[in-house]
Amino acid sequence: MRKKLAIFASGAGSNAQKIIDHFKESDKARIALILCNKPNAGVLAIAEREGIETVLTDKEQYKKDGYASFLKEKGIDFVILAGFLLKIPQPLIDAYPQKIINIHPALLPKYGGKGMYGSFVHEAVVNNKEKESGITIHYVDEHYDHGAVIFQATCEVSADDTPDTLAQKIHKLEHTHFPIIIEKIITDL
Repeated sequence: MRKKLAIFASGAGSNAQKIIDHFKESDKARIALILCNKPNAGVLAIAEREGIETVLTDKEQYKKDGYASFLKEKGIDFVILAGFLLKIPQPLIDAYPQKIINIHPALLPKYGGKGMYGSFVHEAVVNNKEKESGITIHYVDEHYDHGAVIFQATCEVSADDTPDTLAQKIHKLEHTHFPIIIEKIITDL
């Protein structure tokens, strides 16, 4: 039986699109829902084009249980965070133990935590003259960017890299690995 995945996203949705594309013809899973906290986010246009149900978060409902009861009613098996900027509330973590998966644009534990996302991460990596960066795919727990690491991939940070050029390298890693790792996780359980 195909697993039902919910993607939580706040932005343009490039990772969400890659995940959707990966599972379009899959007998293992399908994207059943996209939850978003920003009414103008590009991921909502992707969901509409792909015919995927969307939920725009209500602040109070999200704080209350992170939509855990709604997701359970919909039969959602896994929650995938693809550029989702809100902290996951404890009731959602409790409802989906080891079934909420996040991708972070750095090699955790470095450059993680509150406020460390997107360009902020890449700026910090470049400013600190790191020699490598990468992605971390991990389970979500009650702390920002803290749960058990599932997978990491690295890329070189060259002396002439800018936050923008590093972001391009990181996006390539995300788009290559995230859908494959999600499939492995849901298949292995």
